[in-house]
Amino acid sequence: MPHRSAGILLHPTSLPGPGGIGREAREFIDFLAAAGCSLWQMLPPGPVGPGDSPYAARSAFACESMLISLPALVEDGLLDSRSDLAPLHTDPHRLDFREHREHREPLLRAACAEFLSAGGASQLEQFGAANAWLGPYVRFAALREMSNQPWWLWPERYHDPLAFPESERTTLADEVTYQRFLQWAVDRQWSSLREYARARGVAVYGDVPIFVDLDSADAWANQTLFKLDAAGRPQVVAGVPPDAFSETGQRWGNPHYDWAAMRADGFAWWIARMRRTFSLFDAVRIDHFRGFESAWAIPADQPTAVSGHWEPGPGRELFDALAAAIGPLPIIVEDLGLITPEVRALRDSLGYPGMAVLQFAFGDDDSNPYLPHNHVQDQVVFTGTHDNDTTLGWYRNAPEDERHSVRQYLSVDGENIVDDLVRCAYHSVANTAIIPMQDVLKLGSEARMNVPGRADGNWSWRFTWDQLPEGRTDWLAALAHESSRHPGHGGNQ
Repeated sequence: MPHRSAGILLHPTSLPGPGGIGREAREFIDFLAAAGCSLWQMLPPGPVGPGDSPYAARSAFACESMLISLPALVEDGLLDSRSDLAPLHTDPHRLDFREHREHREPLLRAACAEFLSAGGASQLEQFGAANAWLGPYVRFAALREMSNQPWWLWPERYHDPLAFPESERTTLADEVTYQRFLQWAVDRQWSSLREYARARGVAVYGDVPIFVDLDSADAWANQTLFKLDAAGRPQVVAGVPPDAFSETGQRWGNPHYDWAAMRADGFAWWIARMRRTFSLFDAVRIDHFRGFESAWAIPADQPTAVSGHWEPGPGRELFDALAAAIGPLPIIVEDLGLITPEVRALRDSLGYPGMAVLQFAFGDDDSNPYLPHNHVQDQVVFTGTHDNDTTLGWYRNAPEDERHSVRQYLSVDGENIVDDLVRCAYHSVANTAIIPMQDVLKLGSEARMNVPGRADGNWSWRFTWDQLPEGRTDWLAALAHESSRHPGHGGNQ
């Protein structure tokens, strides 16, 4: 990320149309290129768990099957073009995960059957041989589908993934094969999408949560690498301490890593995780980077984060091991919130750019690090993130003194606040500017992606192309040119 560039934040589940990473994803890439953007920032692509959150995925390696394009399977001859491939007649701006899964499930199973009847088993074997993570994941996914329960509630014979009963392998063989097919299908389509993006000068950026979900293949298959008791329950869970936003802090519930155990095997799991991640993305954002310096550990029996304590993380040792195994790491670090000098020192010693979010800039004095005059080149500026309200929603709901600060700082009247803040981000000295698609469309709070702390009703936002304001693509392209962020600008050659 050495030169000035611009991009858009949009998770693939927010694309219009029937879903998946097919034609609609390519149309979005074409839009990015036409708008002078050279990167597409996504959220984590893993199979989502409760609440449909990509940050509570069933695996840090596998991909969500909702990303599979059904029309693309038709093109491959694995499905016929029946009328039930048409998108469901639901709200085009909200994705009902349950309804879409129920609609897609028989079609995906039919595609798998057709694939196997055409001799595809050998391709699945080759895919499995090239991806060591796949075996544990598909066994976990098959058992999870069969039981519909978290893994620590499974019968004891399933608790040890290394001692998986041979008889059970036969019983679950069809479901294991189906889960392997899903990952093969999404991986194949993802590779095709990456090639399409690369040909149009668009890099694909990902997002890596520091922690994994307890009810995941990662925790089940690597129990000795987490602070779990003999029954698979966490001894401590992750979160953040009380602050100005919450008197009781945040209790996320993720299990903590046993960094001593991970250090003993040379951080092999992390190396495998990041190698897989960089096979999917050109660069990644590391969520909650401060946890690598020290993380808030909460006794698992405590209902809030109040009684937690800081536990040291692996620090630079982990990232040196990753770089030695993989090579240079194109990483952005999420360094928002209460960041200590130790965390900043770790970030700077690694040379990773941090983040600046404009929605956080105007509530304090002129020393606020997110104000544009305090930005630095080695940084990524966002108007907002997936956890923020849209810029229009934020401005409408902000206290009047904060709104006044915005208008005064930008010398604007607030009538076109979204455009004003997008322009502010583009003209920042920060090398990279990323704008959520909701702000490109100038949408209000109804288009918010996530409300932290709310268990349901998140992650479902979708857009339609008729929401794109007339002339918006050309406006973005012109803005990219005038701020030296356009890929064709002389400074970006």
